[in-house]
Amino acid sequence: MQQAMRKDLSISNRVGSDAITGSELTDAERARILAKSALFSPPPTQLPDGRRELVGLSRDELKAELDAIGEQPFRAKQLWHWIYHRGETDFARMSSISRNLQQNLAERFVIGRPETAAAQASADQTRKFLFRFRDGQEVETVYIPDPEEDRGAVCLSSQVGCTLSCRFCHTGTQRLVRNLSAGEIVGQFMAVRDAYGEWPSPTGDTPRLLSTIVLMGMGEPLYNYTNVAKAMTIVMDGEGIGLSRRRITLSTSGVVPMMDRCGAELGVNLAVSLHAVHNDLRDELVPLNRKYPIEELIAACRRYPGASNARRITFEYVMLRGVNDSPADARALVRLIAGIPAKVNLIPFNPWPGSRFEPSRPATLRQFADIVMNAGYAAPVRTPRGRDILAACGQLRTESKRTEAKQTESRSRAS
Repeated sequence: MQQAMRKDLSISNRVGSDAITGSELTDAERARILAKSALFSPPPTQLPDGRRELVGLSRDELKAELDAIGEQPFRAKQLWHWIYHRGETDFARMSSISRNLQQNLAERFVIGRPETAAAQASADQTRKFLFRFRDGQEVETVYIPDPEEDRGAVCLSSQVGCTLSCRFCHTGTQRLVRNLSAGEIVGQFMAVRDAYGEWPSPTGDTPRLLSTIVLMGMGEPLYNYTNVAKAMTIVMDGEGIGLSRRRITLSTSGVVPMMDRCGAELGVNLAVSLHAVHNDLRDELVPLNRKYPIEELIAACRRYPGASNARRITFEYVMLRGVNDSPADARALVRLIAGIPAKVNLIPFNPWPGSRFEPSRPATLRQFADIVMNAGYAAPVRTPRGRDILAACGQLRTESKRTEAKQTESRSRAS
């Protein structure tokens, strides 16, 4: 199957003409990506009644809002504490703020959450939330508890839909609707915290039930970098949610120019959706590879700030029967990542309605893992979680659609 697929795709292997070389990964290219991202901007944070949403504002923005109504800067610090440390949504319950100011704030601002349109629990205790935002658009967010300890990961979405169309991913069958705002990204985490009652934010050695964030939900985080970076800066603030950058992992399909910026500005853990070790096959599985081929992707991984044996880059590799799971593929993978502080997550393919791939056989998985491990790399086979509720890797999708009017507006702005 692998050889046939590569033969069929020979005409689509445009690495030579489409690839951007290292010398061309300039600020201009990053500006182009950001400009395109702006075409899918989230809606304004102001409600129809004129009130402004506070979740998602930076510290400086929060200070500016309070300054505009004549309040001193220390009030912003108080609000920040109540919003992100205490998880409070009602100004009337903020006991350190005077009654008059509580009323003043309630007239001008709101502290919201995405609406939980649906919630499902898997037999393995994984929970999937369908969150609906004020404009009616929806994303899926997943909480994956640790099977042995009282902790777990929150898998956040960064976009409604996705623009990448990776062939093995259910989300890729949904066209990109829009980016999420910083508030909508942070709001997912806060809403899951509401569901588990984990307020105030644990401090010190207090165990965290929601202990890590993985930006591995719907969308490509680096195609919504501005909002993702702002959201994670809020999450990492020590006087609020206070989650360490070591507890945050951003997964990318390989938006190479933005990988450098992410490493320099955020320094969070990096996971790379690799899934193939040759350009012709990756062109098909991960179409973004036609613009940023494997050579450029691996070069970006080698220069990613902070990568070390203590903070290894994770290469995600979905195992597809007869496509990318041969011993030759495993050996090529080892050669490809040689010298990079890394581990390889081998992910059994999680079927979804209409998918044309099949999971690798267990014996094939073990053989592939053994080759990688014998080369000195950790190669755990990820245990699928939440398959029964379509919450596993690559299974997230919603029915949200981009309206024709919005599409026409974006095309007009792009031209």
